[in-house]
Amino acid sequence: MLEFGHMNRLKVYAIDDDGAWLRLGRQEALLPKYELTEAISPGNMLDVFVYADATGQPVATLRQPKAEVGEFALLRVNQVTVHGAFMEWGLSKDLLVPLKEQPESMKPGRRYLVRVRLDRQGRPIGTACIDKCLYSADETLGDGQEVDLIIWQFTDLGAKVIINHRFGGLLYRDEIGNRLNYGDHLKGYIRQIRPDGKIDCTLSMGTREDRDDAKAKIMQALSANQGFLSLHDKSPAEEIQSVLGMSKKLFKKGVGGLYKTDLIELTDDGIRLKD
Repeated sequence: MLEFGHMNRLKVYAIDDDGAWLRLGRQEALLPKYELTEAISPGNMLDVFVYADATGQPVATLRQPKAEVGEFALLRVNQVTVHGAFMEWGLSKDLLVPLKEQPESMKPGRRYLVRVRLDRQGRPIGTACIDKCLYSADETLGDGQEVDLIIWQFTDLGAKVIINHRFGGLLYRDEIGNRLNYGDHLKGYIRQIRPDGKIDCTLSMGTREDRDDAKAKIMQALSANQGFLSLHDKSPAEEIQSVLGMSKKLFKKGVGGLYKTDLIELTDDGIRLKD
């Protein structure tokens, strides 16, 4: 069965003036003539993206979109009309984000995070109503699990993230400093799943290697600054990120390790190398 809005592996069974006809079982999709190359011939297996055109007929393309159905991507608005915003997503035909799917009016030239879905006719459209697309944790997630994250909103607590293109989560401010931007893709971990199903994420699980690296960076910075750093557990996460390039959580772990081994002393205004 053809998977609309996704990449499909289909067999070329005929070529005519319209293009190449691709088949899966009894279903077929047309790869338009302008996409054909001399290397394509009947019997070939092709990886194509399949979607429904304005009439509802299956169309195939060799191009791969920036996001398939069910996925999120940061896309640029090419044009705005009475129908909505048309966004560049890697195909010859732009992705429509209808007006009702825009929490704020989209502007030409700007980039917005959108999720691709199918309309009632099976045609791909986009939505920027991110909250409505996200779910609470289910049995596929667990503490400590590595996940894919997309940054979609900053709050006083930190950054709201999209987990595995499906769930909503939060990275706390001491994790992110000022190094992340709207739409960034990155790897992270599930720090904890709360009883209400909400998900806390982290960029590092604090392995021994991470802690050792943090201690080494702190020692190097101390040596380069006459044995003193005006950083402590009350310092803003942004300041720690700017000076040391690490999260506040890792900084505190590194400082704790150095203090336990009697290499530094803690003062009211920072940390100091011991003689």
